[in-house]
Order: sequence, then structure tokens, then C-alpha cells
Amino acid sequence: MADPTAIFDRRLVQRRRDRAAATQDRIAPVLAEAADRLLDRLDDTTRRFGRALEIGGRGLIAPRLAARGVGHVVSADLSARLACGAGGLPVAMDEEWLPFAEGSFDLVVAFLSLHWVNDLPGALVQIRRAMAPDGLLLAMVPGLPTLQELRAATAEAEAELRGGLSPRVSPFPELRDGAGLLQRAGFAMPVADAEDIALVYRDPFALIADLRAAGETNAVLARDRRIPPRALFPLTAARLPRGTDGIPATLRLMVLTGWSPAEGQPKAARPGSASARLADALGTVERGTGEKAGH
Repeated sequence: MADPTAIFDRRLVQRRRDRAAATQDRIAPVLAEAADRLLDRLDDTTRRFGRALEIGGRGLIAPRLAARGVGHVVSADLSARLACGAGGLPVAMDEEWLPFAEGSFDLVVAFLSLHWVNDLPGALVQIRRAMAPDGLLLAMVPGLPTLQELRAATAEAEAELRGGLSPRVSPFPELRDGAGLLQRAGFAMPVADAEDIALVYRDPFALIADLRAAGETNAVLARDRRIPPRALFPLTAARLPRGTDGIPATLRLMVLTGWSPAEGQPKAARPGSASARLADALGTVERGTGEKAGH
């Protein structure tokens, strides 16, 4: 019986990631830039890590962790082919069912894979359980408004051709939801921020080709399984916005940072417990809510 809460066709995601093992080099510069930006967060801590799990690393995360002195790296992926080429000890696994004992890792890096998970809060809970106390999670997932131009152009084209819409671009979370997801999963000191990578395409079909090469095309269970109308992609291409340099494609990468709970960790102050006023620290005059600021 089908799971009514499922959003994605996980078997299709696996097949596409298997194929991407042979084609992802097409977008290697974008993936490398994203990996560097994610792992730059490690420069913000003096903590040294000895046992790391990287999920969905695509051969980019494990070598970078090794270069930073992480001695033991497990490379896990839904695709066995991607796991075997990732650079660490390979493990083919489903992110929704982690096969690791509690406290196995002091660092977990999830790289552009958790956006295909049906139960993201549940996956984060499992990741936290697999972490030792005071372990660090770094996760990168696409967030809104990623691919908004393609989403809007496809919707307009399909509405014109068929008089209705079907999901053709995956749903993405919003940045404001990121820290809440970590907190809900039991992480301490949760932080969510975003990295924007500006992409421009001269050929609109190159964007679709890159998504296919990365294994990132539509895998929504509710997708329209009929053969698309022949005019759909040309009409979509015509509806994409064009700038002076070409067709922009928004790529917003949401970075989630959280620590597994441990004794002695810093904790957020209790509301109302501050001993100094913000206005005093800023050297400004505190005004009531009903008072208009002067010019």
C-alpha cells in the first residue's frame, strides 16, 4: 500500500543518481563551488574531527575532509555507484533508514541529497542519533527560490498547452524553516543560512541537460507520467527570462548547522534575562512602539 505521506519516488531518485555517476562531471565546477562553501564552515570551529560520515558527497566531500585532517570518513549514498566513487569507505544506504549505531560519528556532512528525502525531520533525528555528543552536522540542501524561473516558465507553458498544471520541479524548503527543522530533530545551537550561486545559460536546453547530468530532474510521485507535449519544452524555453548575458538560473543553497547535545555546551539565554539594554549598547534612545522615529 502506498505511503500517503510520500512525496518522492525514491527508486527513481536512486536510478537517476546511479546514472549521474557517469555524467555529473558536466557540472563539476558548480558542485565543487558548493562543496567548498559548505566546508568553509569548518573554519569557524577549533574542534578537530576524527570520524566523519558524508552523505551524498559525489566524490567532493571525502577528499576535502581528508585534506582537513579527518582521519576516518564513511561515504554513504542512496546510489551504490556514487558511494563507491566518493572517496571514503563506501556504504550504499537509504537516508531514511540509517544503518549506523548511536554515537558513531563526531562529524556528519550531508551534501545536496536530503532534499530527496520524504521525511526530512525523521532523517535529521536519525543523523543526530548516529552522532557522538558535541558532534557537528553540516547539511546543504537547495532552498527556495531555487529554479524559480524554470518552475514559473514550465507552469505557464503547460497551462497554455493543457489547461492545467502538474509538478515538474521539486518542492524546496524555505530558509526560515531551516533552524526549526534542526531544533525539532534535537540539535543544539541550530543555524540556517544560505549561499547563492549565480548561473547564467546561453542555451535554455543546457539548463535541463545539466539537471539530468546531475540526476536532479523531477521525481515527484504526483508528476504527470504522460509523454509531455512536443511543444512543452520549446514553449518553456521561450518563457524563460533573459538578461544581457543569457538566461539566469537561481541556485540558493541552504546550509544547516547544528550540534548534537552535550554537557557544557553554550545555551541560549532565557528571554528577559539580559542585564543590559540594547539601546545602551548601541548608544541610541529607546522609543516606545507607538512613537515615530525622527528623520
